[in-house]
Amino acid sequence: MPPEATILLGAALVFLGFVVGTFGTLIGAGGGFLLVPLLLIGYHFQPPDAVGTSLALVFLNAASGSFAYLRQRRVDLSLGWKFAAATIPGAIGGAYLTRAMSSHAFSFAFGTLLILIAVLLFSGITAAPSARADARQIVDASGAAHVYHVDAWKGVIVSFVAGVLSSAFGIGGGIIHVPFLIVVLGLPVHVATATSHFVLSISTLVGAGTFFALGHVDLTTTILMGAGILTGAQVGARLSIRTRPVTIRRVLALTLVLVGIRMVLHALAIGPW
Repeated sequence: MPPEATILLGAALVFLGFVVGTFGTLIGAGGGFLLVPLLLIGYHFQPPDAVGTSLALVFLNAASGSFAYLRQRRVDLSLGWKFAAATIPGAIGGAYLTRAMSSHAFSFAFGTLLILIAVLLFSGITAAPSARADARQIVDASGAAHVYHVDAWKGVIVSFVAGVLSSAFGIGGGIIHVPFLIVVLGLPVHVATATSHFVLSISTLVGAGTFFALGHVDLTTTILMGAGILTGAQVGARLSIRTRPVTIRRVLALTLVLVGIRMVLHALAIGPW
């Protein structure tokens, strides 16, 4: 390959990483739902390599974004540590599941679930907390107070499932976690995206480490795209301050619809994935 082509390819990877980092951090989902199809279709990675490399990149995105969100004081650390601990067993198991997984029925069910969650997000419905829910309050760096009630045990259960899905599909558990935190647990949108990013940084570290040990992380792609992602994550976190919660909610819902359709088409063996 000519040097010019190599330079252009490297620049393209850095730019794509920047776009993914910005958007993934803005909605709190990490960006893996964009990375996996890009690596599979655009760069012809084998599925385990696409998933492993995606997880490594999502970790960089989540770690960078979490640092920015922690400075903004929008992360509910008490919930975040509990949810992160619950993702770890699932993240390890999901990595091994990918090497043997070929269940189209599961992809169909997963895609359908994402579309249903998107409908709930568009509707604006939020489940009411139980009478035993803990009252919580976060005052962020801008002085804004976020008050809410949470049934933490529900989050622990879903965090385990999100860890499995994160490693199994390489999409990052945030695409499941953020809607759940908003719709079922009733967290304010900005707290949900920030806390999910914190949890994602831990679950993807474990998942990416497992894939790396199995030889399924492309280091060149990770370094080049990672350079763009680290910068983009900071931009996405700053954009979130200026973005209305309803806008983030709708953008996330639209993203879920697109990812859900992709999963359903995969299950039906329609398209190049």
